[in-house]
Amino acid sequence: MNLNLQNWRVAVDGEGIAWATLDKAGESANSLSRAVMDELGQLLDALDRQPPKALIFRSGKEAGFIAGADIQEFTQLDTAEKGRELVERGWNLFNRLAAVRYPTLALVRGHCLGGGLELALACRYLLAVDEPGTKMGLPEVMLGIFPGWGGMLRLPERVGPALALDMMLSGKTLDAKRARNLGLADDCVPPRVMENAARTLALSNRPRRQLPFVQKLLNGPLKFVVANGARKQVAKRARREHYPAPYAIIDIWAKHNGNALAAPELVDGIVRSPTARNLVRVFFLQERLKGLGKDVDFKARRVHVVGAGVMGGDIAAWCALRGLTVTLQDQNMERIAPAIKRARAAFARRIKDKLQLRAVMDRLIPDPEGQGAAHADVVIEAIFENVEAKHELFRKLDAVMRPDAVLATNTSSLRLEDLRTVLKNPARLTGIHFFNPVAKMPLVEVVSAEGGDPEMAKKAAAFVRQIDRLPLPVKSAPGFLVNAVLGPYMLEALRAVDEGNSPETVDEAMLAFGMPMGPIELVDMVGLDVAMAAGKALAGAGAEPPKCLVERFNAGHLGKKTGKGFYDHASGKPAKGAPGAVPAGLAERLVRPLLERTQKLVDEGVVADADLADAGVIFGTGFAPFTGGPLNYQAKRNG
Repeated sequence: MNLNLQNWRVAVDGEGIAWATLDKAGESANSLSRAVMDELGQLLDALDRQPPKALIFRSGKEAGFIAGADIQEFTQLDTAEKGRELVERGWNLFNRLAAVRYPTLALVRGHCLGGGLELALACRYLLAVDEPGTKMGLPEVMLGIFPGWGGMLRLPERVGPALALDMMLSGKTLDAKRARNLGLADDCVPPRVMENAARTLALSNRPRRQLPFVQKLLNGPLKFVVANGARKQVAKRARREHYPAPYAIIDIWAKHNGNALAAPELVDGIVRSPTARNLVRVFFLQERLKGLGKDVDFKARRVHVVGAGVMGGDIAAWCALRGLTVTLQDQNMERIAPAIKRARAAFARRIKDKLQLRAVMDRLIPDPEGQGAAHADVVIEAIFENVEAKHELFRKLDAVMRPDAVLATNTSSLRLEDLRTVLKNPARLTGIHFFNPVAKMPLVEVVSAEGGDPEMAKKAAAFVRQIDRLPLPVKSAPGFLVNAVLGPYMLEALRAVDEGNSPETVDEAMLAFGMPMGPIELVDMVGLDVAMAAGKALAGAGAEPPKCLVERFNAGHLGKKTGKGFYDHASGKPAKGAPGAVPAGLAERLVRPLLERTQKLVDEGVVADADLADAGVIFGTGFAPFTGGPLNYQAKRNG
């Protein structure tokens, strides 16, 4: 078949099957740009004239099947007409694909997200390739938009409405086996047989698995039951005024059978909303962080962590989970054992296969003698915050470590310039600062001291990416970026409590602003002892700490770790009373010190620019993503 296409290759094999390979020109990953979609239309035109026995879609990229729509095109939707035209293009094209007379199959290997999954859903069959990178989902809600190209119609038909809505409202993905087990994929096969399996399935004339009767009812006349439950769940996580997209997804599915074009007011309100613009901005900020560390050829195989406390133990566990061999050092086995036990419990919640679980545990090696330091590519110090103790440790490490290995400290409050003085090559020390809980917090600050070795900082950033975290380059300064902006924010919140506002009222003010957690609950999570120490360090020795903090600290109520702080944590969750009426302007007052400190850190060069600062504060503190970050929020508010 002789088609002159830039992004697609089409070949018909001896059995009469057309293989359409998407290999987007000039890109490392496939996305569905206007050009790609227009060419797909031309491809279908040609196949209308010469129908094949079957049509199989596959990817020509190592990176995966299709990452989704071309997100750059979202930034150009400056009119309502352009937004509706974008939705209409994909909706009509994929409906056309779904209606062709010959069988169609999507051979999904690697990521298949957003518009990529909508294309696969429009095919008669979906064959998933069983390998670690294969992930399927409709994560448009993460960008403040909805799956408008048929996903809201077809995903509930495949897997049932409850699971489909859960996937669309959370952005969750399924791997190949779960996709098959839940009905999203017709089968899942290993890579070595994928092409033969695709041929066989495409020509099988096999009927699709039908939804059970009750699921059909819930996807039909009883839609309102699922929709009402979904709205209640969404309301617990996101307010409509901040995140309109999840509510629109529920409404378009329940009232318009997934056809967004039947609700043009929702298309206009969502696609061009400030939330969507800001979440697309956050996506590009995240991509920028993911790109850091790519300019150095460094891949760690062995990691040595010193300090088996909560942070050190969890860092070691996370590295083992991500495939590295990890040695964990502390003074004796009694200190290491709790970290190993905690890691096993965490792994068991994630990994159901006993052989895989054993393999991960085998990579996490207790090492009270510290022998792993000599063989490690990365050594992370995570002992208590004491300069003399760290000096003693660094002398020992310096004597046995390879000169090309990364030596990093996880310190959150000490200057690297003060810690590195005992090293033969002081410039080698970097900071790799994780946040608690390690397994949930995506950001890691990569700290460079004055005169530090830039190559070591690049290696540290590459390591952070290797373990699937987002590296943020910062300079050595008190609190770096994240803790430095949280300090004055929490301090102002505590002063508001001193003035007579209940902790619940102060927290409610910031939850209504869009924060994932109120500042007083955050103080309890961090620990009142940590808040006292950080407050003194960041606010200056002469600053008077808030009375409400001092009283609880003196009484031994240190927050969640002791079961009581500003709230009672006996049940594992903070026991909160009803908030009072939030005073006008309280949220703006509380957030102002955070905004000011963020700007100051950019001005001082602690973080290189406003975009990196916004990324760091969003991914390090959870600062309301719909705002696009603190400095973006301030600029829009002032503008």
